[in-house]
Amino acid sequence: MGDKKFSKVATLEGNPRWEQSIVRRKAIYRRDNDIRTEFLRDYNRILHCTAYRRLKHKTQVFFATGNDHICTRIEHVNHVSSVSYTIANYLGLNTELTNAIAIGHDLGHAPFGHEGEKILERYIAKKLNHKFWHEKNSLRFVDSIETLTDPEGGEQNLNLTYAVRDGIICHCGEVKSAAIFPRDENIDLYDIEEAGQVSPFTWEGCIVKIADKISYLGRDIEDAITLNILDESQLRQLRSIVKGTLGVADFREINNTVLMHNFMIDLCEHSSPDKGLVFSDKYLDFIDMVKDFNYKNIYAHKRLEKFKKYAELVINTIIETLEEFYDGENTLPIINENKKIYPLLADSFGNWLEKYCVGIKANEKMHNEKIYDLPDKNSYIQAIVDYISGMTDNYAIKIFNEIIRF
Repeated sequence: MGDKKFSKVATLEGNPRWEQSIVRRKAIYRRDNDIRTEFLRDYNRILHCTAYRRLKHKTQVFFATGNDHICTRIEHVNHVSSVSYTIANYLGLNTELTNAIAIGHDLGHAPFGHEGEKILERYIAKKLNHKFWHEKNSLRFVDSIETLTDPEGGEQNLNLTYAVRDGIICHCGEVKSAAIFPRDENIDLYDIEEAGQVSPFTWEGCIVKIADKISYLGRDIEDAITLNILDESQLRQLRSIVKGTLGVADFREINNTVLMHNFMIDLCEHSSPDKGLVFSDKYLDFIDMVKDFNYKNIYAHKRLEKFKKYAELVINTIIETLEEFYDGENTLPIINENKKIYPLLADSFGNWLEKYCVGIKANEKMHNEKIYDLPDKNSYIQAIVDYISGMTDNYAIKIFNEIIRF
């Protein structure tokens, strides 16, 4: 099914970009009887890592919700995977590559969604004069943080392919009137300094970049209706946007499945390798208007403002407590002493440092990259940021409650 008009530029063997796309930073173990492709191996490695599992308790828009039917980060990445698979399959691109990028693209998201990201961004800018953005943090997690157990029981970093790593860090960026094309250059991904700076290296990465945007617009509206964030007058405004930009014939109902379907159809109809990945003018206008509607009526809603203050209190309290532990090479003994007061926090953060610090004797089966140096205070601050950014909403709240408990 599909017109397969992108099949000649798919990231498959024989494509001029193939060899670079499957490059890994280090070799990974091989099985003589493995039946998987390089990108399917990456998909499995992401699926099995703990950062992926934690996405089920990370905010998409609404913080630490007790409603099981509100979208979490793991549902979002699965929507992105579904949308990108459908588009890639129809156009003749590599669906194994889109799937791997899609489920890995948000592994570096902080607890409490974009608000948690902003809190860590302010902290690391003040302390280290660095930028924190979840796309690059996702790359950091798949490169240096996440590990899997190899056949001998050793812990190894994921060591994903270049194309998957590239799609993860390049997934951000707005969908504008200009068509999206993959870039030509093979670059060091750590030279990328801000979100959306460059296009992905593959057409498949470009598909995920677009799927990320069209997967959340309708879903956020559905959740806002469920949580009584939107009232009837705002829904009438939304219907008028549909009528004014698309015409009433385009939509039977405004919900996520209808929105995603129409976006996918429009993109597939108007895209080609020569023209790039592009929506029609009316759908570009519609995307912009729905985004504006969501920002004004959902993301800036006063009920979310209260949660933002709570998120800031939770994360900053954890940061302050961890900073108090620092004393150069004497930091780990101090952390161990604090297990009497903060058993969960001290034990988990102590284990984090033991796993990732140079010069600390860890379990002999830990063969992962060592990324911190305790005598360096800046390195310790980076460890705090990494540790907190890996937390779920629920775990951050649990640690916060331990800290304030007497």
